[in-house]
Amino acid sequence: MKPFLDKDFLLETETGKRLYHAYAEHLPIIDFHNHLNPKEIYEDRCYDNLAQVWLGGDHYKWRIMRAMGVPEELITGDGDEYQKFLAWAGTIQNAIGNPLYHWTHLELQRYFGIHTPLTPDSAGEIWREANEKLKTPEFSVRNLLRMQKAEVLCTTDDPTDTLEYHKKLKEEGFEIAVLPTFRPEKAIGIEKEGFGEYMEKLKGSCGIELETAADILAALEKRLDYFVEAGCRVSDHSLENSFYLPASEEEVTVIYRKRLAGELLSEAECAKYHGFLLTGLGRAYARRGLVMQLHIGALRNNSTRLFQGLGPDVGVDGMGDFCYAPQLSALLDAMDRTGELPKTVLYYLNPKDVEMLAAMAGCFQGNESGIKGKVQLGSAWWFGDHKPGMERQMEVLANIGMLSTFIGMLTDSRSFLSFPRHEYFRRILCNLIGKWVENGEYPADERFLGTLVGNICVENARGYFGF
Repeated sequence: MKPFLDKDFLLETETGKRLYHAYAEHLPIIDFHNHLNPKEIYEDRCYDNLAQVWLGGDHYKWRIMRAMGVPEELITGDGDEYQKFLAWAGTIQNAIGNPLYHWTHLELQRYFGIHTPLTPDSAGEIWREANEKLKTPEFSVRNLLRMQKAEVLCTTDDPTDTLEYHKKLKEEGFEIAVLPTFRPEKAIGIEKEGFGEYMEKLKGSCGIELETAADILAALEKRLDYFVEAGCRVSDHSLENSFYLPASEEEVTVIYRKRLAGELLSEAECAKYHGFLLTGLGRAYARRGLVMQLHIGALRNNSTRLFQGLGPDVGVDGMGDFCYAPQLSALLDAMDRTGELPKTVLYYLNPKDVEMLAAMAGCFQGNESGIKGKVQLGSAWWFGDHKPGMERQMEVLANIGMLSTFIGMLTDSRSFLSFPRHEYFRRILCNLIGKWVENGEYPADERFLGTLVGNICVENARGYFGF
């Protein structure tokens, strides 16, 4: 029986162990998609306790706490923080097979040197030991990032954001690059509540009257240039329903004015609006050498009860199952046919889509700039972010595309303790390659394989995004 979470955790072969310990273990981290708060990085916040740093804003944890019957007061409510931590300890002890169990204990080990499994019985001592450290300057937000060798962080930001704290961090010379990501979701979401109010906000931030479809694109491009000046290298889009039908600027202007007048739009009209902005923005990204991320397939706010009581992003989003291959093909082709397709990362939420996206990415790889993996199958996302999900994503990419060009892992997290997820990924990657080698499916060329591992973990992303 193997010991729990030892130095060879998840590593089943000697080749996998050598690849991880010699080539992956000590690499820096490029986290090109997360939801960290740049203000907290600038202010170098120190958290008071584990409940704050672990449970605040983490809907992954909230979901399984609800599944264990924990009252909402101890999840998102104003309950006592130690009681919240005890509820989490009882939950995590029961989370056998869930990646949160591994992540929790990796975080205890890597940040706090605590190797005791978290249970209701051990919770009190772990609480005291970790909290004593958290309150010290050595465990401030910036030092938590330094502990994991973070090199680049890309936060997720609305086009109307001032990017005040990104700029201050850069001016200060903070050694970790904290860069904004351009996410124009609210401007594209014409069917969503609050669209009109948001467009007024966008107009105020850029000083352009938003009367036509061309005006909207001009406003977003103006804000995009502002982001680029602040170091932005990547955009992000969430595609949750029909997102592409071809349409002229005049058609889209009519659709936009109907929506502002309070009229209901059809699904086709929304798809035309979405597609016009996505292709226009994609071309803008291509001109600036930026990367376009497409996160596809979330089904948001399924529980009306919890959504109305708590708001969005509280753990009631699920997995959609709409069929979008023809739309995605048409969207990418609309930009590709004129040589204006940007570097693009395709993330699936529903595992039924993984082979389709890997095949789709291969259709748009050709380019005259020598870009390896121009269209990427993104890392296993959200409900796929676990050991078999990561293995499947990499196996499909290897089978249908080129694993060697993969840009690797990201946290997609709001937590400053989430960075051992990169270690989790790296162990799974090295184990997968090690099994192929020891099964006689690839030569035991350690020098080449070590370079391959380093590329997937860091170097491919560094080159792809231009960091």
